[in-house]
Amino acid sequence: MLLVADPDTSGVQRLSDALGREGVGVTGVSDGAQALLQAGALRPDVVLVSASLPLIGAVDFIKAIRASRPMPVLLGVGEGHAELAVQALAAGATACVAMPYRLHELLPLVQATASGEANGNRVIMVGNVELDINAYQVRVDGEVVHLPLREFELLHYLMRNLDRTVTREQIMRHVWQASGDNVATNTIAVHVKRLRARLGDTDDTVIQTVRGVGYRLAAPRLDPHAHPHAHPHGER
Repeated sequence: MLLVADPDTSGVQRLSDALGREGVGVTGVSDGAQALLQAGALRPDVVLVSASLPLIGAVDFIKAIRASRPMPVLLGVGEGHAELAVQALAAGATACVAMPYRLHELLPLVQATASGEANGNRVIMVGNVELDINAYQVRVDGEVVHLPLREFELLHYLMRNLDRTVTREQIMRHVWQASGDNVATNTIAVHVKRLRARLGDTDDTVIQTVRGVGYRLAAPRLDPHAHPHAHPHGER
């Protein structure tokens, strides 16, 4: 999931729509104060901040992130931002990207940074659920929940798109690397049902079904004692 901090709300919406079609969930805020709050609450994979960020400037935001909750930060820069870009990189920014944003330039950078290629970050936290990509391990309130590989990948994709509805077609493409024509129509529903059971999502309020569209992951507060233990090496 990408957190975008930019006072240009219409531009953020256009970016959100474009990235959403590529399976990247976006949450937008308009100033640095909101960005700090949302970075702590959502723990996004990547933060993209504008060089013209109001209230709390981009450099101060990056310093605060580095001191409290390290995560990759991309800086959007335009003409006249050369000195600020140097300061931001010195403060710990991961990289700079040109504004106005161009999808073909931004998307690969976001994907590489989110996957951990840029900084080695391979743990995602959403609510009380922790997903370790390297170890292929999930914990709820610190207690290990064993997931078959495909369910792990499904949860990973939903966590990266927190609070955003993803379509069945997007899930097929990003989790199964297939089109709907190549996978049985009930495959996703079966895996979602099993994942809910293993996580203890007994009332379907964490992994929500959006009828006729797909699924949405809401920030979870799961009971770590409610799930049945599953064998860690399930079907792929």
